[in-house]
Amino acid sequence: MHKTALTVFSGTANPALAATIVERLGIPVGACDVHSFPDGELHVELQQSVRGHDVYLVQPTAPPVERHVLELLLLADACRRAGAARVTAVIPYFGYARQDRRASGREAVGARVIADLMGTRGFARLVALDLHSAALEGFFAPPLEHVSAVPVLTEALRAGRPANGVVVAPDAGAAKLAERYAKALLLPVAIVQKVRISGTDVSVRSITGDVRDRAPVIVDDMISTGGTIVAAASALIAAGCDPAITVAATHGLFVGPAVGRLAGLRLRRLLVTDSVAVPALGAVSLEVVPIGPLLADAIARLHDDRSLGELLVHV
Repeated sequence: MHKTALTVFSGTANPALAATIVERLGIPVGACDVHSFPDGELHVELQQSVRGHDVYLVQPTAPPVERHVLELLLLADACRRAGAARVTAVIPYFGYARQDRRASGREAVGARVIADLMGTRGFARLVALDLHSAALEGFFAPPLEHVSAVPVLTEALRAGRPANGVVVAPDAGAAKLAERYAKALLLPVAIVQKVRISGTDVSVRSITGDVRDRAPVIVDDMISTGGTIVAAASALIAAGCDPAITVAATHGLFVGPAVGRLAGLRLRRLLVTDSVAVPALGAVSLEVVPIGPLLADAIARLHDDRSLGELLVHV
């Protein structure tokens, strides 16, 4: 039986990740041109044939989110118009994920708006990595495969795992995530109860679980401004924890005051994946865990119509 050709294109958000993926798959990255006109309009053009191909578009919608979302939509449109048999979006980081509900009653649900846009470009399927909320899957019209970097991050954490460790969720929303890490690392769980004051600042109300004299391993899906991590770490130290704090997150955005905040913590370890292009953090020591092999495995399985079972998030 003739097998459909596999092609992987990269947007401009994280070409290094796409390069790792195609190297693992044993194919070259697809040739395309993405540039801006003088007036700011984006122009996307494929530079090879994709007629009848099984196409995968690798593009985290990281800052600047609007540009990277539009790039992805234009790439999809170009592929469909060029006769691709199937187009799948591989979105290692999904921007607007935190805007999944109305908090004040008079605001847009940004995650739903972006999801609706994704549903207009003929994607056969979407692949996302550690969404901020698993409930986001229901926002998308195309089927969504929700894969997780927790196993690869857990493997990295296992080296040097503190015997007196405790896995800490920095807020109630990360409780299930913390339980997954704790089960794999054979450690107890604690949960920090926080209140968000603004987009960059949070306040801690209490801590559920025993943290005294224990070395915290704070886990979250993302680090944005660092406000949640700093508030949690400060509360843990006040509660008498071992000050050797480790932080692990799938997505390292490090925007705004993040670097200064994290530098002040003097963390034992800080781990993120390369789901987004990670900036240089200066004085902050960072361990970047590659997720190219994981995403390449997901693409290979989808291309061969094989199960993604063990790669998926189960909550």
